[in-house]
Amino acid sequence: MFHRLKTVCFYAVMVVLCFHSLEMEAEKGKDASSAKPKEQKVGKKILFFGDSLTAGFGLDSPDHAFPYLVWKDLLKTYPGLEFTNAGVSGDTTSGGLARLDWVLSSPYDIFVLELGANDSMRGVSPKVTEENLRSIIRRTRSKYPKIKILLLGMRTFPNLGKAYSDEFRAIYPRISREEKVDLLPFLLIGVAGEKNLNQKDGIHPTSAGHKILAKTVLPYIKKLMN
Repeated sequence: MFHRLKTVCFYAVMVVLCFHSLEMEAEKGKDASSAKPKEQKVGKKILFFGDSLTAGFGLDSPDHAFPYLVWKDLLKTYPGLEFTNAGVSGDTTSGGLARLDWVLSSPYDIFVLELGANDSMRGVSPKVTEENLRSIIRRTRSKYPKIKILLLGMRTFPNLGKAYSDEFRAIYPRISREEKVDLLPFLLIGVAGEKNLNQKDGIHPTSAGHKILAKTVLPYIKKLMN
């Protein structure tokens, strides 16, 4: 009986100690929570909206694509910054416009628009491309009036003819000027046509190519962050 009494007492003590430990952990949690500075809020959100260049087609991981690299660099200065990669390989401006409302179901502070390359590869009229890009910008602003927009300019292949190439190239600065959005004149500067920076198809950048794209895009987004 004495042995049983000792056993009961032992377990009773263990239960008390266990509850005491849990109470201490709870108090630590409260202290940790109250110690957090009030400034720690959800950071700004960036949406990268584009085609295979944004999606990182052909790369080992989306983490090698320029949107992720830009975000990772910005985190050094802007902790809490969030981003969404809404790149879809093969997407045209028409396709982008069709899926825009779904993508904009959550609010964003910065909208990076990269579309048009696939339009030119399919010989889509530059007028159609321009109309779609304007619609994307206007619809985005209509939903989020304070959003900042960065348009990434594209160029087309010379084999489509000089007239088409010139007309297509003129789309982006005109939209930037008239819709009052920031413009990066040519996303692929320093990468397009460079064999060692592109995959075998000669169109999609390698990981090394995407690092250059990230360096090109970064200062434009930093400007919008301020």
